[in-house]
Amino acid sequence: MGRMVTEGAGGRVIAGRYRLHERLGSGGMGIVWRATDQLLAREVAVKALPLDETLSAAEARRRRERTLREARAVAQLRHPHVIVVHDVVEDDERAYMVMELVDGGSLADRVVGRGPVDAAEAARIGIALLDALDTAHAAGILHRDVKPSNVLLAEDGRVVLTDFGVAQVAGSTTLTENGSFVGSPEYTAPERMSGAGTGPESDLWSLGVLLCAVLSGASPFHRDSLGGVLHAVVTEEIRPPAQAGPLLPVVRGLLERDPRRRLDAASAQRMLRAYLSTGRTPATAAAAATGGPPRARRSVKRSVLMAVLLVVAAAGAGVSAAVLLVDGGDDGSGTPATSVPATPTTRTAPTDRPTSAPSEPSGTQPPPSVTGSDT
Repeated sequence: MGRMVTEGAGGRVIAGRYRLHERLGSGGMGIVWRATDQLLAREVAVKALPLDETLSAAEARRRRERTLREARAVAQLRHPHVIVVHDVVEDDERAYMVMELVDGGSLADRVVGRGPVDAAEAARIGIALLDALDTAHAAGILHRDVKPSNVLLAEDGRVVLTDFGVAQVAGSTTLTENGSFVGSPEYTAPERMSGAGTGPESDLWSLGVLLCAVLSGASPFHRDSLGGVLHAVVTEEIRPPAQAGPLLPVVRGLLERDPRRRLDAASAQRMLRAYLSTGRTPATAAAAATGGPPRARRSVKRSVLMAVLLVVAAAGAGVSAAVLLVDGGDDGSGTPATSVPATPTTRTAPTDRPTSAPSEPSGTQPPPSVTGSDT
């Protein structure tokens, strides 16, 4: 395919149609620009894969396919809380995804700039994200990287889930870097770390961590090292922040280590709506349960602990921890590589500062990074 980027007053023009203006954000897997669709005379956000001359042809092709996969995944979804993808164009081997421009910043930016949100706002955000995830899961799409930097807050209050760059789509092969684990450790469910596979429940765990982070300013699993993060997620006693008190039944239900006993989306939504209506969060059997098959629970915990021990041992031996954390249970899947957010501020589809490019972390401090998979 011939080169389709031209220079012009006001910035480069992609595909003879999209004029790029200022850069809104950037991350490991993409750069987001505010742009103008000259054909339809509207502002949009354009996400471009970063050029990396050190990549082999196969790696560059894999990155390009990953962007196209993200576009296809999101294009299947029609939901007010999911970013809208308008178009995908290419310039030689570089792909550009054109998305709606969301005026506003990421949830991560909101927490860093203005402090944690209150319980009512956290409940509102949680309800919107649960609705978006429910729609994605019904379409066979797992987000796999739910965190504050991948949620946009529009100026009108709209909550938008963005950055499906590491999503898993039913029936398609998971595209990730070799030997890598895709996602952000502080927000990753323990079953994914163990290689037991990923299901809708894993996204719900991530949402539980997100609620803690936006209520308190930091993930409850934040530690100074990757090994520390993994150990906290897998074995340490889970201590939701005091600020999560009003929503504690929901948070505890979502942060159930056994995915079979984790609070489901419908129940979590009902509980959050009840809080907004009455000021009290009802407890449910799922959220309050402490029983369940002990043998199964020990088995899950043991397998994840093994993953943690391998990572710690690998770190001591100078081996990349990402190589050991393989999400072998993902359907058709691959190896997600663990990445701690490095996300942009973007103004377009939901993500960072404005839109569609994930922005760093959720909370105050970014987690330890292993092989970036943010975009």
